Amino acid sequence: MSIKKHIPNLITLLNLLCGCIAVVFASQSRFDLAFFFVCGGIFLDFFDGFFARLFKVSSPLGLQLDSLADMVTSGVTPGLVMFQLMSNGNTLPAWFPFLGFLVTLGSCYRLANFNIDTRQTDSFIGLPTPANALFIMSLPLVLQHTDSLVLLEMLVNPWLLLAISVCSAFILNAEIPLFSLKIKKIGFKGNELPILFMLYAAVLLVWLTYAALPVIILSYIILSVINNKFPHR
Repeated sequence: MSIKKHIPNLITLLNLLCGCIAVVFASQSRFDLAFFFVCGGIFLDFFDGFFARLFKVSSPLGLQLDSLADMVTSGVTPGLVMFQLMSNGNTLPAWFPFLGFLVTLGSCYRLANFNIDTRQTDSFIGLPTPANALFIMSLPLVLQHTDSLVLLEMLVNPWLLLAISVCSAFILNAEIPLFSLKIKKIGFKGNELPILFMLYAAVLLVWLTYAALPVIILSYIILSVINNKFPHR
């Protein structure tokens, strides 16, 4: 039995393990560690499909495993983080914070739809769950590290957090074509857009740290719209 055919699925399971650990830390409001393990899971998610194509061992099982792992890492964890944020210091009904799990519901629907949508083989329609997860996971970290009173007031406002949750569920499933960030093969040619975008994102992260993530996600959507309009450029 070839070991190579199991490598992509092993990477996917490590993504799932990262997601499980992130859920534990998120439930304890240890948002920095939860963010770290979500990033680790997303990093692994970039490469399971890459190695499946490299070793020519893509399979329906791998496709299903990938979505199930993403559901935990990029679906359950950000929903739990939003629940925690909406639970802090407000006098709204006890059921209100559970609306934060709209993020999880939107992620679940998107992942299920992705598996049967033949239009999304080389690009995405709607915001990918990992990108959405990074956006949500960055919110408590921005809250912890910002000195801006405006940002502080915004990120503790439960109604704004609810609006973010609703918009998150919508943009995950919106009919907006977005380019894929996955590396399809070794080398720069054919991967120009994802590689350059990741370099841009890395520069922003060094400059703005956690506050860069919302800017990166917005840039991703805008660049995708431009790329759709001028595909050959």
